Amino acid sequence: QLQLVESGGGLVQPGGSLRLSCAASGFTLDYYAIGWFRQAPGKEREGVTCISSGGGITKYADDVKGRFTISRDNAKNTVYLQMNSLKPEDTAIYYCAARSSCTYYTRGGDYWGQGTQVTVSS
Repeated sequence: QLQLVESGGGLVQPGGSLRLSCAASGFTLDYYAIGWFRQAPGKEREGVTCISSGGGITKYADDVKGRFTISRDNAKNTVYLQMNSLKPEDTAIYYCAARSSCTYYTRGGDYWGQGTQVTVSS
């Protein structure tokens, strides 16, 4: 069974940091680009960032550039999202998804995780 599992979410104060993980089971991530998406209450899902299968290409939404960093460790079959300088508007459920490439990644993915809640609040 192909499965992605996100972890690392939680409650953090503004200006704080979190690192999310996206682990795969049942398949290898080596051949997939991985995107991170988020959905805040009452808002549409949005693409946050994407990393190519080899890690050589990364893309970021404008409002997270310079604050978020996506990386991958194919040996651990895991992709990470390091989030720094968090803002209340970053509050959302964060999902990872596997897709063939980062081209048009904001459209979504082929395989999805269940999501992890990130809350930025004082």
